[in-house]
Amino acid sequence: MKALIIDDERLARAELRRLLTPFKEINVVGEAVNVEDAVSKISELSPDLLFLDIQMPGKNGFELLEELDSVPAVVFTTAYDEYALKAFDYNALDYLLKPIEPKRLEDTVKKVLERKQKEVSEISGHPVLSEIDQVFVKDGDRCWFVKLSNVKLFESEGNYVRLYFEDYKPLILRTLNYLDERLDEKTFFRASRKHIINLKWIDSIEPWLNGGLLVKLKGGQKIEVSRRQAIKFKDKLSL
Repeated sequence: MKALIIDDERLARAELRRLLTPFKEINVVGEAVNVEDAVSKISELSPDLLFLDIQMPGKNGFELLEELDSVPAVVFTTAYDEYALKAFDYNALDYLLKPIEPKRLEDTVKKVLERKQKEVSEISGHPVLSEIDQVFVKDGDRCWFVKLSNVKLFESEGNYVRLYFEDYKPLILRTLNYLDERLDEKTFFRASRKHIINLKWIDSIEPWLNGGLLVKLKGGQKIEVSRRQAIKFKDKLSL
């Protein structure tokens, strides 16, 4: 796995890189010192995993994740424990307190590799899902067989994804990154970090802030498409 260390403290970056040396499955491909640097390095290096500090000068780690359209696996590294609950709202795999203990890091790496292997196995063992496919959805005591052509929107909520179809909005225990790998890109588009939209449910499109787009779906949902994704979106639809 390609990993990027994001921390404004040089000694903290060096120490984490040293602690990661025994884990040959983790390849540290770079370091970033702030959010702006991290956005550039993520675009350039396409890491599978971020070791992300929270408190940094300027924007913090949470704000970095808000800027990304597709978020790699995340392990937060911080000296402050009060962010722990919020960290898992961002689908973090783990939360390491500084100074990082080698045994605690070993447990984290094991968790990261197990999650990666599980996702690879699930994706490789299943074909791409197209709009004609039907999936089984269970939320609490309610169950549905849903044709994917009827799902207009997938919305990330931590470790869950909410599906919008007809008048229903059930939650499923999946990540948006997992669904992004499985869904047919001819029909489904990753609009942002939080949303995948069904292109056939688009009602209207209009220019939005900072070069982005605002997509209105049939049924009334309005989804912001980031500037970076708007370029891909326009290319896909030949706008």
